[in-house]
Amino acid sequence: SIEAAYSTQSPLLMVGFSRRFAPHTERVKSLLANLREPKTFIVTVNAGVVPLSHWTQDVETGGGRLLGENCHFIDLLRHLAGAPITDHTTRLMDGATRDSAVVTLKFADGSLGSINYLSGGSKSFPKERVEVFVAGRVLQIDNFRVLRAFGWPGVGNMRLWRQDKGQAACVAAFVKAVRQGSTPPI
Repeated sequence: SIEAAYSTQSPLLMVGFSRRFAPHTERVKSLLANLREPKTFIVTVNAGVVPLSHWTQDVETGGGRLLGENCHFIDLLRHLAGAPITDHTTRLMDGATRDSAVVTLKFADGSLGSINYLSGGSKSFPKERVEVFVAGRVLQIDNFRVLRAFGWPGVGNMRLWRQDKGQAACVAAFVKAVRQGSTPPI
């Protein structure tokens, strides 16, 4: 098991929470760095329908769809808030798959986060949207392709040619840590 290998060999271990390495996330993090007031985060995940028989729905294989996928968004908000989570709630929608949920998070700095992980939406709607409300301003990451800034003087929108959820940068950061013998980036 991973736990046994880690306890006997002390290898470098990191969970692949890639979205914190995405270019849009890095830009948002830098814009939030000098703001001390609490923030409100809203994440909408238009996850799409996955049948109950799919492996991602299996609690034994990967914790189930909500745990296996929602953890990425919890990490993203924890990273953007820069503060520990002090409280949380999860509300599941009734149904056979129970893979639509609203997760709310409270952070030590007073920030709040809401993750709306929804399986019943249209494929024509963006899959992932992250919004940050703070100090009369709003930042919106749309599908990790576009970052829009509302009420941020001098801050323009950021557009990429293609979606970048930070997977390559996440792997590169881990490889760098291995080569340098340093601590894991997460």
